Amino acid sequence: MKKSMYLSLLAVGVVLGLMLALQFRTNVGGAPYDRPQALAQELAQLEQNYQMLLKEAADLQGNLEKINEGTTMSYDALQKELQKVRLAAGMEPVTGPGVVVILENIEEDLRPGIDPSAFTIKFEDLLRVVNELRVADAKAISINGQRLVATSEIRSAGRFIDVNLVRLAPPYQIKAVGDPEKLESSLKIKGGLVDTLREWSIGVTVIPEEELTVPAYEGPVEFNYAKPLKEGENR
Repeated sequence: MKKSMYLSLLAVGVVLGLMLALQFRTNVGGAPYDRPQALAQELAQLEQNYQMLLKEAADLQGNLEKINEGTTMSYDALQKELQKVRLAAGMEPVTGPGVVVILENIEEDLRPGIDPSAFTIKFEDLLRVVNELRVADAKAISINGQRLVATSEIRSAGRFIDVNLVRLAPPYQIKAVGDPEKLESSLKIKGGLVDTLREWSIGVTVIPEEELTVPAYEGPVEFNYAKPLKEGENR
């Protein structure tokens, strides 16, 4: 009787030991049931956020390219406008068809008995030629390499003539860009300026050119007393 009771107690102990061992393995070695599902959801959320960031980066890159493109176009447009202004102001060299007018004093031995100073080229003679060329729509004019601009002066300086505060001496070479035929005919019209200057014993040569270059103005530009009106200011 005692032996069978011991055997029964031993069997119950073995069964309890196996159950405890199984429970221990389940709690310590295994992962919670809902952990993989939570990780999968987290991974899906991260993937969604990643795709959104990729799209946002693509949009920002597109906007940046549009801004750069617009900036380049604006810069090019400003450069073109600036070049037009510089051309109109005489700050850029120009080339094109036109005429070359050469004024020179006739040698003294060709006009004996006449005071040489009476028929030498004066600044008024240069002004007459320049005005005639401008009336004939000359786009750019220079005298002995001095580009004429809005502030240029042509004035007497004793035996010389000053242009842009630079002393020039004869012969005077005047270059004008424009329609060669129109410029030449305006000067050489019968009874016109060329005839008049020759009557005053001044040598005049007019040469049409298919292409010539008028240099840029290189002097200072200062506006000490003048400034542009701002939009909306009273005039």
